[in-house]
Amino acid sequence: MRLRYFAGAADAAGREEQQVTGPITLGELRASLSAEHGPEFAGVLGRCSLLVDGVRGADDVLVADSATVDVLPPFAGG
Repeated sequence: MRLRYFAGAADAAGREEQQVTGPITLGELRASLSAEHGPEFAGVLGRCSLLVDGVRGADDVLVADSATVDVLPPFAGG
C-alpha cells in the first residue's frame, strides 16, 4: 500500500511517502510505523487521522495492499 505523510507527520517520519505490504489493519499499521520511525513519530501519529482511499478509518479496518493511506495530523484553521 502507499502511505502519504502530510505536514508534521512527514517531518517526523523524515519522508512524504512510503510503501508497506498489506493487507493489515490500521491498528497494526500504527504499531508497525511507530516501531519503525521511533517515539517522536509515534507521538505525532497518535494525534493523526488515517484515511484509507479518502475515508477515515478506525483501527480495526483491514487495509488492502492496493490502498492509499493518508496520515493527516490535526490542522488549525480559521
